[in-house]
Amino acid sequence: MFQKRCGLLLLVVALMCSCVSRKQLAYFRDVTPESIEEVNKKMQSQPEPRVKITDALVITVSALDPEAVLPYNLPNVAYATPTSENIPTTPSFQYYTVDANGDIEFPVLGKLHVVGLTQSEVIEMIKGRLQGQLNNPIVTMRFLNAKVTVLGEVKNPGSYQLNNGGMTLLEALGAAGDLTQYGRRDNILITRENNGKLEFARLNLQSEDIFTSPYFYLQQNDVVYIEPNQARTTSNQSLSLWLSLIGTLSSATTVVVSVLSATGQL
Repeated sequence: MFQKRCGLLLLVVALMCSCVSRKQLAYFRDVTPESIEEVNKKMQSQPEPRVKITDALVITVSALDPEAVLPYNLPNVAYATPTSENIPTTPSFQYYTVDANGDIEFPVLGKLHVVGLTQSEVIEMIKGRLQGQLNNPIVTMRFLNAKVTVLGEVKNPGSYQLNNGGMTLLEALGAAGDLTQYGRRDNILITRENNGKLEFARLNLQSEDIFTSPYFYLQQNDVVYIEPNQARTTSNQSLSLWLSLIGTLSSATTVVVSVLSATGQL
């Protein structure tokens, strides 16, 4: 009986050490009705994403005369599989890749320096170059490879496409299925490439300051990492230790009980 009680006690202690409190799991616990007005004053609108090196851009030019715009667009391509007997598949758009100098090679217009520009700025630049060549040209642009990556203690880690080129941290976490109970809410790491250099920021989901951080709105190729909390660390690193300790104490208890029984003291 004594042996079983010791084992049960150690098991309860192990479970208590791995538990996560409700306070640790809560989001925005520091946000109060009084602080909302101040947050709204500081909160910035979502910025337009800016073109970065290696970005893939789909740019199309259209006008009333379809024939006139053909030279200004990359041709659609269709690929045939080895078993398709050279029957082409559905055509797909080609895209421009921003090179190491921040340029793209545009048909007819030549080299365009686009790095650091927003979507609307790229569109206006191209429309300006087309003036005198096309009547009332319409230019559209979208990011083909705009995504963020969410890693660590979330239910579905992976890469997620940005919605219309923009996404908040909360939207990214929602896409990844939210944090697990073992994810730290108060120390989320975001890495971002800016002008060829890596930037790092840490955000606290339990604080109102998250809404005024420049990293609240994610940019293409951002990486969000959720590190494990103490409960996860304790659970992973100490499980074998607890099992070993329980086994040792159980054996020692058996010896003590046997000695006491043999001497008539039990």
